[in-house]
Amino acid sequence: KNLLEKLKRFEPGTVQDLAVIEKFRDFVIKNEKCFERSLDEGHVTSSAWLVDSKGERVLLTHHKKLNKWMQLGGHSDGDADSLEVALKEAREESGIGSIKPLSKEIFDLDIHKIPATEKEPEHYHYDVRYLLQAEDDNFTISDESNDLRWVGIEDIKSMELEPSVMKMAKKWGQARNKR
Repeated sequence: KNLLEKLKRFEPGTVQDLAVIEKFRDFVIKNEKCFERSLDEGHVTSSAWLVDSKGERVLLTHHKKLNKWMQLGGHSDGDADSLEVALKEAREESGIGSIKPLSKEIFDLDIHKIPATEKEPEHYHYDVRYLLQAEDDNFTISDESNDLRWVGIEDIKSMELEPSVMKMAKKWGQARNKR
């Protein structure tokens, strides 16, 4: 119910966001076990757009399994509090203990297909993304990453990133310019 309330309050930035919100809402309502990794069609995940202590750079991970640069995040594993999951994943994947939400509201939403592997069928991640801030900029690379890197907004533009990551970068840039 907490997630459904947050979905109601999420401000769509584009027409595409409206469709994502609707699909997301329908998925959560229809699937009691939507936070469980065992749900074969897909499950809710949470991500962190983790900015540094000055709010000038974002911490990206070069994900081992997916072999690409992206935001920190992971599976809910039954936890329906998507903000807490994003905070936990950010701490685990960065080794940074002191991380706070800049807002408790959803920063972004994305639904993306995960290809089949030997262990899992093809499925979808219904990803809830939060804007978080590290109070300490010293990170430790976890087993899930090839690398971690603080990246400035200008440098992000020159990286080859997934469209959904670029969308968050654009939102972050706009939010920084409003301050």
